[in-house]
Amino acid sequence: MASKEEEARRRHIRLHMEGALTARDKVGVQDFVLLDAHTSESAFVENLRKRFSENLIYTYIGTLLVSVNPYQELGLYSVSQMELYQGVNFFELPPHVYAIADNAYRVMCSELNNHFILISGESGAGKTEASKKILQYFAVMCPMTESLQVARDRLLLSNPVLEAFGNAKTLRNDNSSRFGKYMDIQFDFQGVPVGGHIISYLIEKSRVVYQNQGERNFHIFYQLLAGGEAERLAYLGLERDPQLYKYLSQGRCAKESSINDKNDWQTVSNAFSVIEFTEADLENLFGILASVLHLGNVCFEEDAQGCAAIPDTHEIKWIAKLLGIYPSVLLEALTHRKIEAKTEEVICPLSPELSVYARDAMAKAVYGRTFTWLVSKINSSLVNKDFTRKTVIGLLDIYGFEVFDKNGFEQFCINYCNEKLQQLLIERTLKAEQAEYEAEGIEDEECIRPGHATDLSFLEKLEEKVGKHAHFQTRKLAGPKGRKRIGWMEFRLLHYAGEVTYCTKGFLEKNNDLLYRHLKEVLCRSKNSILRECFLVAELENRRRPPTVGTQFKNSLSSLLEILISKEPSYIRCIKPNERKEPSKFDDLLIRHQIKYLGLMEHLRVRRAGFAYRRKYEHFLQRYKSLCPDTWPHWRGPPAEGVERLIKYIGYKPEEYKLGRTKIFIRFPRTLFATEDAFEFSKHQLVARIQATYKGCLGRRDYVKKRQAAIKLEAHWRGALARMETHRRKWAVQIVRKFIKGFIHRKEPLCPADEDFVLLVRKNYILNLRYHVPKTVLDKSWLRPPGILDNVSTLLRKMCTRNLVRKYCHGITAEWKAMMQQKVVASEIFRGKKAGYAESLTRPFANSRIEEGDINPKVLQVISNENLQYAVPVTKYDRKGFRARQRQLLLTQKAAYVVELAKVKQKINYAALRGVSTSNLSDGIFVIHVSPEDSRHKGDVILQCEHVFEAVTKLVMLVKREDLVNVVQGSLQFYISPGKEGTIVFDTGPEEQIYKDKNGQLTVVSVRRKS
Repeated sequence: MASKEEEARRRHIRLHMEGALTARDKVGVQDFVLLDAHTSESAFVENLRKRFSENLIYTYIGTLLVSVNPYQELGLYSVSQMELYQGVNFFELPPHVYAIADNAYRVMCSELNNHFILISGESGAGKTEASKKILQYFAVMCPMTESLQVARDRLLLSNPVLEAFGNAKTLRNDNSSRFGKYMDIQFDFQGVPVGGHIISYLIEKSRVVYQNQGERNFHIFYQLLAGGEAERLAYLGLERDPQLYKYLSQGRCAKESSINDKNDWQTVSNAFSVIEFTEADLENLFGILASVLHLGNVCFEEDAQGCAAIPDTHEIKWIAKLLGIYPSVLLEALTHRKIEAKTEEVICPLSPELSVYARDAMAKAVYGRTFTWLVSKINSSLVNKDFTRKTVIGLLDIYGFEVFDKNGFEQFCINYCNEKLQQLLIERTLKAEQAEYEAEGIEDEECIRPGHATDLSFLEKLEEKVGKHAHFQTRKLAGPKGRKRIGWMEFRLLHYAGEVTYCTKGFLEKNNDLLYRHLKEVLCRSKNSILRECFLVAELENRRRPPTVGTQFKNSLSSLLEILISKEPSYIRCIKPNERKEPSKFDDLLIRHQIKYLGLMEHLRVRRAGFAYRRKYEHFLQRYKSLCPDTWPHWRGPPAEGVERLIKYIGYKPEEYKLGRTKIFIRFPRTLFATEDAFEFSKHQLVARIQATYKGCLGRRDYVKKRQAAIKLEAHWRGALARMETHRRKWAVQIVRKFIKGFIHRKEPLCPADEDFVLLVRKNYILNLRYHVPKTVLDKSWLRPPGILDNVSTLLRKMCTRNLVRKYCHGITAEWKAMMQQKVVASEIFRGKKAGYAESLTRPFANSRIEEGDINPKVLQVISNENLQYAVPVTKYDRKGFRARQRQLLLTQKAAYVVELAKVKQKINYAALRGVSTSNLSDGIFVIHVSPEDSRHKGDVILQCEHVFEAVTKLVMLVKREDLVNVVQGSLQFYISPGKEGTIVFDTGPEEQIYKDKNGQLTVVSVRRKS
């Protein structure tokens, strides 16, 4: 019964194959090796176009699969399609990614050897989708047991996690992989997938801190903000709007209609639970992600000494909390650098620019190492505890060859990787060809070997090391024509895929990827368990410079090549048909670009090398019989004898061909190319010779005529140049004499002798002065005039000063004037009395810190008879337990209101206001004292406000009593109830704290500011 079903299935496959062959005859060949004009890129592209127009997106080059992204669902990946390709010979069915997967799996199971599938192509060409389809095929078609179901699920669900952390939206692709990935799928002796291992390469860390226009940061940041629980976001100090974070908004496309971040978050969350991430792991992981976002919002200003300062430490506090480090230590590490000189350590302040570099370097290092930790965590969940021998199939999803308008360090590394992989591909393809010929009983003594790849160093050493190499050029080494296309900071390499010009700007910085030691020390002491694993204390003990990015990448690439060389290869080359991701649109220029950079034509040539061409005698004789008089126009004997006579006449050497039973096998492509060229050349040889002779005659006549004209023209022109030079020198002598006389008589009254000199001095002074005119009233600088222009300079300076004063006066608005009056009152109250006042001078007062729409309508109705003058969010501390409560402080013309949502908690009439007390330290605590005799009031009010100077000044101006405020030192007393008072103690410490001490007093600890 089983044999009948198998036979019926085989018959169905043969019918399907024959039907498909008939269809493919109409739309091109399914294997490019069968292409007649295999050296023609146009023929290659045309074959792709024909197949793409019929939705045949897969084509072979031997065993290599070329895949064109259709940008639409074609129904090619159903379970029935998987069953159709299961266990079928590779070339029995039309090309498909399932054929590659099934062939690798069957050979692995039968021969018990290891395989890998290399998937490459441009961003958006479908590499990630191809790897997913292969994984799905193994998951569905491989034998499976319930106990191994978990391993399969983890293999599948590792993809969305890695995509969230390693993929991003780019201009070319909404889900572009920004790292290389190699995944080993482990199978037991029965062919059951039992585990896996993942290796990542060159994560694009620079995307964390900068994105181009129209691009986004890594998906996980947007997914966390869109789908994360409100409680989690509140714990992390995050808002849902990604526009609030600098690291997420530079590309100006934080929200993309084609990406559903909320749904993707659910997928990633489910994957976390399957891959055995604990709640502690997730808390630490999300803490790191949030700290990166907070880090991007840290701003730096230049202080009076030109050093970096952080005016707002709000983000620093969140980062310190999430990473488990002290805020003051982090603050110092971001604005200072520790330099070690033998036995001494020196702390040097950084400029704002270097602080920004340090901040970004920290963000990149934290994210990059966290990504490495994430891959290790996934690997630990995929590891198989059974140590019996396993076979593996590796999936290599690697970036394709890249050429942009500006190519930097990343493109250099990526293209170096592609050179190595292309070299491996050619070597392995040739090896496979040899094996096939031996199986067919045809000897093959020699194959073409590719050259050695060039090992490149930094730009300053390139000319010294590889300056004489034919594939290397710089502006200095290039010829006159090539020099114009290469900048001073650029060099050009001739890759297998064509020329690429690299800009070395930023090479060293990106290669070093330096993280200041001071910051590394801070991260090593983090209480976050993930960071403790990523930043080891042993790094601080090692004084040697860490290996550069290039060295790390080169070493990891060497390791990858060792892995690949030990396995049997399969290849998939992915192509994107257009930039706009539109279905059924075929862009010739873009396709040619990818064919070149994927090395497809070169691979086709290798496939056609060796015995590259095999043809039946009848077909070969019919095409080339015109090259031999004995076979032209008709051959009457057996085709084999006709072919033998034809190739002897043409001059084939014995080592260039072999004759089989029914076919001729031609070893070298050049032999076939020469035959084809001779066939074309014979038709045009005579016409070309006549044209060459006639063009040569015309050229000689034209040359003689032009040479005679040039000699006569040169003679006349040299005479004209000599006369012009004599006249110019005479004129120059007269001018020099005139100005020398003017210089000698410059201090005498104006006369014809010094007139030109004085006019020149005056003109030069006026022209130079326009670049040195003061920009503000406070700028007292002025260009020093020549002695003869002192009076003029004085008048111009007065005019400039009056103009600046006039502009300044006209620019002062009524609102600004009112604010300045408030600043004057604040100065009289706080100057020299309270810490932090000097820093507040640069921050203007606001009319209100709370929008009227943010105040509850019920509260507005209560105070509707009074004009609201100012509102600010405050923290109120209970008079007894000192519990902190979030409130709003509203100041009207008659009273102050302490409001909780829709309820007025306390009203303080200005008439009952006894005074306001605050400390001399930098805390935001102030106490509003009320009259004890007034029973309507519950007691003094203890408030904390971020804008304490502004709030107290507003209150004083409304009460119209400047003596209202008392700035105290050490402690202050406040009224609780009749006969009962409380105490607030003010102190300084390493970080800000507010707590109730053992004596029942409210203790307020402030960070002492440096004077």
